[in-house]
Amino acid sequence: MDSSRLQPQIIDALEDLKAQDITVLDVTGRTSVTDCMVIATGTSSRHVQAVADNVSEKMKQAGYMPLGSEGRGNSDWVLIDLGDAVVHVMTAQAREYYDLEHLWGDPLVDDSTGSKS
Repeated sequence: MDSSRLQPQIIDALEDLKAQDITVLDVTGRTSVTDCMVIATGTSSRHVQAVADNVSEKMKQAGYMPLGSEGRGNSDWVLIDLGDAVVHVMTAQAREYYDLEHLWGDPLVDDSTGSKS
């Protein structure tokens, strides 16, 4: 699988069920687990589950079998592992609490030295 081919399909599946604040993080070279993370917000636990189910189903229809998923049921965070891409669908509260964008986003640049920290 190639994350650049997966991203548009993942985003379409998220948008199908009105996921909010969709963000794609390139984590190539920062972890050996995946190349990109796609993070989206659902309005409730039920919405998170429905969005995650839609992503899984659309990926299966496109020929990409998810390697696994976590957080099914009445959860505020569902993770879908597609190999080169990992999808996180979260409630707004969970997204704010875990702050994956800050954890996995671009390293900060120190203005005084111009180096990354």
